Amino acid sequence: MIRVGCGFDVHAFAVGRRLVLGGVEIAHSHGLTGHSDADVLTHAICDALLGTLGLGDIGVHFPDSDNAHKDADSLTLLTQTVNTLREAGGYVVNVDVSVALQYPKLAPYACAMRERLADAMNIKLSQVSVKATTTEKLGFVGREEGIAAFAVALVEVTDD
Repeated sequence: MIRVGCGFDVHAFAVGRRLVLGGVEIAHSHGLTGHSDADVLTHAICDALLGTLGLGDIGVHFPDSDNAHKDADSLTLLTQTVNTLREAGGYVVNVDVSVALQYPKLAPYACAMRERLADAMNIKLSQVSVKATTTEKLGFVGREEGIAAFAVALVEVTDD
């Protein structure tokens, strides 16, 4: 059986934090606010994967009320999410994520992001797609107040 899940996440920019997207540190004047490393891209993928099998969302599995996840590396959370998926009989076929931000430009980092994400999920590079877009200066993204990410995951289920 094949299952599809979608994920969405948003984080506001914050001074004094590093910007991490897809497990890669990005050179920028601001990072993102959050309990973990605030990797909005990776969080959207976690939600998409969990959604494929109706396993809740990232907040259920890694609540911000739990200090064990304070400043956590989101790639570690992604690996744990994939392990949870596998325990339920699910295997990642592919993930596709779009990141909405005005700046910085992500093209120079996209390959490294795909590599880090594929490694964290123990899948091939060809099974991971990372894209970026602007919002043409519209909304909170256009005003450079934060970043949004949308992810879709396809999972094959061997046990349901």
